[in-house]
Amino acid sequence: MGRILTSTALLGLVSLVTAAGCPFANPGALHSRAEGDDPVLAAMVDDSTGYFTDDVGGQIGEQDSLRAGDRGPTLLEDYIFRSKIQHFDHERVPERAVHARGAGAHGTFTSYGDWSNITAASFLSSADKETPVFVRFSTVAGSRGSADTARDVHGFATRFYTDEGNFDIVGNNIPVFFIQDAIRFPDLIHSVKPSPDSEIPQAATAHDSAWDYFSQQPSTLHTLFWAMAGFGIPRSFRHMDGFGVHTFRLVTDDGTSKLVKWHWKTKQGRASLYWEEAQILAGKNADAHRQDLFEAIASGNGPEWELAIQIVDEDKALAFGFDLLDPTKILPEEYAPLQKLGVMKLHTNPTNYFAETEQIMFQPGHIVRGVDFTEDPLLQGRIFSYLDTQLNRNRGPNFEQLPINRPVVPIHNNNRDGAGQTLIHKNTAAYSPNTLNGGFPQQAGQNSGRGFFTAPSRSTSGRLVRGLSSTFDDHWSQPRLFYNSLTPVEQQFLINAIRFETSHLQSATVKQNVLTQVNRISNDIAVRVATALGLEAPAPDDTYYHDNTTMGISITNGTLPTVATLTVGILATTGSASGNSSTSALDQAATLKERLAAEGLVITIVAESLAPGVDKTYSATDATDFDAVVVTSGADAAGLFALSAAGLSPLYPPLRPLQVASAAFLFGKPVAYFGGDSPSDSLAASGIDADADGVYVSADVDVMTTGLVDGLKVFKFTGRYPVDASS
Repeated sequence: MGRILTSTALLGLVSLVTAAGCPFANPGALHSRAEGDDPVLAAMVDDSTGYFTDDVGGQIGEQDSLRAGDRGPTLLEDYIFRSKIQHFDHERVPERAVHARGAGAHGTFTSYGDWSNITAASFLSSADKETPVFVRFSTVAGSRGSADTARDVHGFATRFYTDEGNFDIVGNNIPVFFIQDAIRFPDLIHSVKPSPDSEIPQAATAHDSAWDYFSQQPSTLHTLFWAMAGFGIPRSFRHMDGFGVHTFRLVTDDGTSKLVKWHWKTKQGRASLYWEEAQILAGKNADAHRQDLFEAIASGNGPEWELAIQIVDEDKALAFGFDLLDPTKILPEEYAPLQKLGVMKLHTNPTNYFAETEQIMFQPGHIVRGVDFTEDPLLQGRIFSYLDTQLNRNRGPNFEQLPINRPVVPIHNNNRDGAGQTLIHKNTAAYSPNTLNGGFPQQAGQNSGRGFFTAPSRSTSGRLVRGLSSTFDDHWSQPRLFYNSLTPVEQQFLINAIRFETSHLQSATVKQNVLTQVNRISNDIAVRVATALGLEAPAPDDTYYHDNTTMGISITNGTLPTVATLTVGILATTGSASGNSSTSALDQAATLKERLAAEGLVITIVAESLAPGVDKTYSATDATDFDAVVVTSGADAAGLFALSAAGLSPLYPPLRPLQVASAAFLFGKPVAYFGGDSPSDSLAASGIDADADGVYVSADVDVMTTGLVDGLKVFKFTGRYPVDASS
């Protein structure tokens, strides 16, 4: 009966609708929404005129933080800074807004000595003292799914799990940064991120908004030059240095403080990719850097870095012609030599990427006794911003309780509850001071317990100022110092990178502004870039021109200290040539593989198919897979490198073996010919010069091994790269 009543009711409703008529069945009954009623149109914001306002309509200026005095600390009352940076911190959910693409590993830091004469930090208090660490490497601009080899500043963040709490050095592989005040960070990142309308390009700065910002904010130029040089495309995470970027303080137990710069110096040596190589590798293996790190550690060849500092008296902050509080400036080693404090070795891969590498949450505010901040305005803002970002990513305040973030010492404080709370607090008197819990936890400080304390010498005074000190004003002298310190071919790489990036620009105004800025650094650079852009070069603007150089800049001016874990591809064949055994090329490859592997190299034998003794097929191989390439004479005799039909096979793309060999040569890699007196005409015709530096021809396995090891230490034979005639 109930079903009958329900059906009757439905029929009644249908008849009512039918009687009234469905409005969608009658186009004449439809009307367009008035423009003022459209919520999408009502939400559109037109910024083509007007002044900056806060989110509730008050007009503001938001390019400088509020500080106590020209060189003083940033003030908590600066609501403009806090609202701007907090909004930025919460723009991405839950992926990191920056440094989203990364890889990490566990390791151990070992102190070289007792450094209590310069710091009260416990992890530096005695020789051979070991401290667990976790390091996360990353790119900055790209999303989590972007390629490892995008040209970018690379993050180098280190967590020390010390016996007095966690200490983080949250730095990069470049010692300077783009901006001088943290309030400008959202502007920087918005400019380099993909266009908000098309979400293009990903993990790249070759677009108008990035270079518009670079040319309007000249503080970016120094870091930009480092990124446009080889530092933006390292060979691997293992082959780059790290820096704390900011000036910090080290403080002794008695309160004596010094200014310091943190450095991580790679023990693998520095090496970078060639730009064409980096682009190809991004498509062939977007995970190249994380794979390299994971496999090196898994093979027992975990990378190492030495921790070093530059140390300067407090009263010398302005003694070198620039301000040590300016994060866009390096402190040349001639002024303050590096002092090595210890060594870090990464030895264990994560068990779970998400739980460890993704959930580790670094902060410049993770600081321990013996280390202190400075008034660097970028650092001052980062202390706030990183905490706010982690609150956003974890959806609550208990992210420090995640296993990867927990310290190795007990936690005692009055923080309670919140989303994701995992601790069970027995103390019901969660306030201080108290008597109900015996007055615990007690307050720690310089002379009570082993507490963190601010350097007693720190002080500030002066008017409240929204602006930067005039000691931060020179944006061009140090980029020129960097450029002068490169080799000619490295200068060419930098210029080619700027040419590549700016050739993608659509705005004639932005192109002209770029030339104006680089001309303040070097007219030679401006002329060479303008030539590629088809523009008239500006006249020299020599206010900041000089011929000074500094040490420690060039990547190519030296050799690698070790070749362990570098990769060599041996090109062989499963086929045969007239008068040769069908296995001759594979025999040659196997003999050489055994000898090279004894040197710690990672060897891959390549052939048409995965026959016994073959590690990889030509169809899956590219020159970018290897640091050096060897052609076996057996494969050459079998016709694999012929430019005719003999070099074609349905098992791999046309001319792939020849392409691998010739590209390796063009990319400056060591190239070898093993088993014969000279390469075939096809190899020579492809551009491989048997007499060039870094090309080795021998039938002797020991001679070949010695040559390849020496060549890999050079890493890139830069004489193969063309250089502008004017340079």
